[in-house]
Amino acid sequence: MSMSDFDFSSNAGEYKNFRQISRDRLLHEMLRSTKTGDSKSTWKVLIMDKVTTKVMSSSCKMADITDEGISLVEDLYRRRQPLPSLDAIYFIQPSKENVVMFLSDMSGRVPLYKKAFVFFSSPIPKDLVNHIKSDTSVLPRIGALREMNLEYFPIDRQAFITDHERALEELLGENVENTRKFDNCLNTMATRISTIFASLKELPLVRYRAAKTLDGSAVATFRDLVPTKLAAAVWNSLEKYKSTIPNFPQTGTCELLILDRSIDQIAPVIHEWTYDAMCHDLLDMDGNKYVHEIPSKTGGEPEKKEVLLEDHDPVWLELRHVHIADASERLHDKMTNFVSKNKAAQLHQRDSNELSTRDLQKMVQALPQYSEQMEKLSPYKSLCLLSHLIMAMQIAGKINRTIREMGLRDLGQLEQDLVFGDVGAKEVINFLRTKQDATSENKLRLLMIYASVYPEKFEGDKGLMLMQLARLSPEDMKVVNNMRLLEGSSATKKKSSGGFSLKFDGQKVKNAARKDRTTEEETWQLSRFYPMIEELIEKLNKGELPKNEYLCMNEPSPPVPRSTDGASARTSQAPASQPVKSRRTATWARSRVSDDGCSSDSVLKNVSVDFKNMGQRIFVFIIGGATRSELRVCHKLTAKLRREVVLGSSSIDDPPQFITKLKMLSEKDISLDGIRI
Repeated sequence: MSMSDFDFSSNAGEYKNFRQISRDRLLHEMLRSTKTGDSKSTWKVLIMDKVTTKVMSSSCKMADITDEGISLVEDLYRRRQPLPSLDAIYFIQPSKENVVMFLSDMSGRVPLYKKAFVFFSSPIPKDLVNHIKSDTSVLPRIGALREMNLEYFPIDRQAFITDHERALEELLGENVENTRKFDNCLNTMATRISTIFASLKELPLVRYRAAKTLDGSAVATFRDLVPTKLAAAVWNSLEKYKSTIPNFPQTGTCELLILDRSIDQIAPVIHEWTYDAMCHDLLDMDGNKYVHEIPSKTGGEPEKKEVLLEDHDPVWLELRHVHIADASERLHDKMTNFVSKNKAAQLHQRDSNELSTRDLQKMVQALPQYSEQMEKLSPYKSLCLLSHLIMAMQIAGKINRTIREMGLRDLGQLEQDLVFGDVGAKEVINFLRTKQDATSENKLRLLMIYASVYPEKFEGDKGLMLMQLARLSPEDMKVVNNMRLLEGSSATKKKSSGGFSLKFDGQKVKNAARKDRTTEEETWQLSRFYPMIEELIEKLNKGELPKNEYLCMNEPSPPVPRSTDGASARTSQAPASQPVKSRRTATWARSRVSDDGCSSDSVLKNVSVDFKNMGQRIFVFIIGGATRSELRVCHKLTAKLRREVVLGSSSIDDPPQFITKLKMLSEKDISLDGIRI
């Protein structure tokens, strides 16, 4: 068994991002490869288990699957109707239970399907291969038996998860050492990470955050060793790929950095002011699903429509990583531009000199031709659909109202000033005393940031007094205590590192968890904060990661000079950092030149990146959940460093999810359902 000879690696042919490669492998290498001989024009049944169904749906749409000749998609564990005239494609995990189900389907005098093409999502143990081969009635009915080695879940063009929602609890929680739960989680996570590189045919230099010891005689805590254990398990899988996958590289072609959530406990809870992060933080969304209200055709109550905020929405694609104030201005400009070019809209405007965003939205929806335009337009005819623009305006309006009603600007400013060491206890206490109407969640998030920067303020009864002032419950206090648990609470470690190890370089300057980035241009208020992985990735790119803190499983020795010829374009050294930009005074709103809201140039401006002639890919994997600010940073650094930066994690968490998971580090009976505080 081996992967196909299809070469989807970045070193061959047209460059594709890893999400495109995942889609191509599923559709072409797996589904299309079964169209051979008498099966070429025959419709087939696709059978998957729970995990592979999620793998498929994260990369492909139902229309994509149907185009490849799939007439029916079935669940392996549901009772299925016999279809002896059709061939079946099995895309399943290589588990004993799945193999038994497959053999049951295809054995006997009359199997469920005519022929079976079997694809495993990860390497199959030899004993299961022998078990399949031993069934002589099934063997002649197998058209293919192969390992796809594709068991990860793309959530973005540059991000994936391994779908381990309880990783924080199972790998970093209390009393998990040497448990079956720990081993299963770690090994499955390692397998899924390694299939990324099997798909891309890339061999990474596997770097990881080393376990910290207090002195030469001390033993690292179990939690400190988790990145080391995961790196070893990933490398073990990659070593096997080197000998089993055709054309798999034998030397490093990219870089992988494995971290855990303790590296930055501020990023998951601080308010991130970009459009996408605000959507998930402030709106009642289910994953990427948003319920959009559209005008009723009968003139009654608005109709509710469920939409996905994903790559197919060009407006979301442009706005997702920009500041909410910038997004609001852009939307207003686009709608103003639309109205200025529409004669009917100009008649509605009459003598008004200036219209609000809401006025513009209502005006457009009231136009006689609005409904007709909505029905005629399709995603294939226009990059910027008017419907997407209307929806985005509705979303931005809701977010801005929530910001005003909850007083989030003042809170956001305090959060960022805390992180950069500009304020301290006095300002936090004053906020808690004067802002009693702030939500419990927002007060808890503020105190979590405060505890990260000033851990000594929570020693003894100090933390309890702060919680009482904030009118928070003992359950909330456990969240702050578990921040120490996640890091590994040690009095000596606190003194040596300033608590929680959230400072990048260990220098204690005015109790700041971040340093101002003087090379960055701050255009909008509340855009000062950056996640720690931004500095880590930049140091990795320059080869400046401290080698005693970040070890490598397969450090090349001696280093091979990087080539710059065409065949090795991806291994060329990334260009030097961009020159220092001039700083401008930060403002919440500023005037800007309007662009055409419905032109392809304006829609994808600042979005598209020329992935050709890139340097080596950088992968960053965070155990215990990643944040939307960290995803934003990966997109930003891809353009800045000219290297595709891919973010991986056990899950993507919004602040309420992270808080609930942090509680679970010391509690076994908390459910992940109903995670909002």
